[in-house]
Amino acid sequence: MAASHTSSSSTHHQILQSKYDVFLSFRGEDTSNNFTDHLYTALIRNGFIAFKDDETLDRGNEISSELSKAIEEYNVSIVILSKNYASSPWCLDELAKIVECGNKREDHKVFAVFYGVDPADVRKQKGEDFERVFAKYEEEFKENHEKVLKWRAALIIVASLAGWHLQDRFLQDRFLQDT
Repeated sequence: MAASHTSSSSTHHQILQSKYDVFLSFRGEDTSNNFTDHLYTALIRNGFIAFKDDETLDRGNEISSELSKAIEEYNVSIVILSKNYASSPWCLDELAKIVECGNKREDHKVFAVFYGVDPADVRKQKGEDFERVFAKYEEEFKENHEKVLKWRAALIIVASLAGWHLQDRFLQDRFLQDT
């Protein structure tokens, strides 16, 4: 059963209250119109009930309690780490919640897809994209340094998992065929 997304708040509320198999965490500007859409379609085609946030959630500085609670109900989370993933506090809050759930529940599995980024750069928060954004966060969140430490720890944990390192179109296509 594929989930359909509409903009009505009652449907939106039902979506988050439903039990899904797979939660996709991704940075939309990097992957939403290509890889993530194809992965979502492959999951649905193979009988999984998947959730992909297509901008139906109200965006704020932190993930909503509604989404946070919904993440807790997923059996599998797939984190698609891309060039601009860490530039979104929203994505990092999602990631921290996913890691928290993975640590609390043995049946909650977390998988990483490294989409055009090196797993070592993600793990160490090195490389142009990660170093720059975390230097900014260190300044921006001086009063809430624990938040930055939580994000860093979540990235280290997820980047240390066995995952898929997709650097080129051939590997992406092959991954999607195997899904």
